[in-house]
Amino acid sequence: MIEEFIQKLPKAELHLHIEGSLEPELMFKLAERNQVELPFSSVEEVRAAYEFSDLQSFLDIYYAGAGVLLQTADFFDLTWAYLERAHRDNVKHVEIFFDPQTHTDRGVPMRTVITGIHKALEQAKQQFGMTSYLILCFLRHLSEEAAMETLQAALPFRGWIEGVGLDSAEVGFPPELFERVFAKATEEGLRKVAHAGEEGPPEYIWQALDLLGVSRIDHGVRCMEDEKLVERLLKDNMPLTVCPLSNTKLRVFDKMEDHNLKVMLDAGLCVTINSDDPAYFGGYMNDNFLATQKGLNLSQEDLIEIAKNGFRASFLPQDSIDYHLRSIDEFAAKQNK
Repeated sequence: MIEEFIQKLPKAELHLHIEGSLEPELMFKLAERNQVELPFSSVEEVRAAYEFSDLQSFLDIYYAGAGVLLQTADFFDLTWAYLERAHRDNVKHVEIFFDPQTHTDRGVPMRTVITGIHKALEQAKQQFGMTSYLILCFLRHLSEEAAMETLQAALPFRGWIEGVGLDSAEVGFPPELFERVFAKATEEGLRKVAHAGEEGPPEYIWQALDLLGVSRIDHGVRCMEDEKLVERLLKDNMPLTVCPLSNTKLRVFDKMEDHNLKVMLDAGLCVTINSDDPAYFGGYMNDNFLATQKGLNLSQEDLIEIAKNGFRASFLPQDSIDYHLRSIDEFAAKQNK
């Protein structure tokens, strides 16, 4: 049964916005704890609002929901709830995005945000054996100057941060606007990723590669519109962290059957499956794997390759990657007996 196969398949998640894992139930709990007034009267009303026409309509509610996150304990509870859920989906390694500007612009100190998240990641390592890295994302609808200030504020916590990324509203905010802050991140020894080619054009992917020097493209589904870009991605073995349920929820593709993930995979691209903002887009890792498998008729071999790509594309040391690839091979061998 495909559900059981997906459940038991070891996975890595590389494209997850921790603020996007805020389920309505926890939103209400934290709002009550912190005496924050929500623009919704019930959990059901929040869920009903999770019908989006595009990226911006999602971001509006995403930022409103983040307003309940004020204390270290809130960021711990948020992160821990996600990690427990990922563990149930047999996720062995996570690389989590967080958006400090969403919080520091509300007067929440960087220390509060990052300490809560870090504590939960450490607890998952001890309790589940789950490894993790934290990636600080800059909000691209804000200025590069603001991004630089955020990076400077995060440097005292450098030991807890593996890399930087670029997210939020894509169209009209090309990667080239952030060239200097990514150069500074390079100086600090941080890894670099960027959202590009989701709603934005293939040109944004070129900029992320050539101007920001990223080692992963987040989303990247529009790469297939540019043959030379596909050649470049293949030559560089550049990973693409694709988020299928997110793409259909935000109308990048009208329905899963229209998604180009299988085409990308068959072209030899290093495609991974991830959940993006699972509370808002209707599914965590296994939900994304299952919906993609059903919509695109993926074979077990396809799913195994995608799961392997998740570890290959991770920032884990090579010996850890090799360990996880062996565990997938062992799992696959058992399935074929």
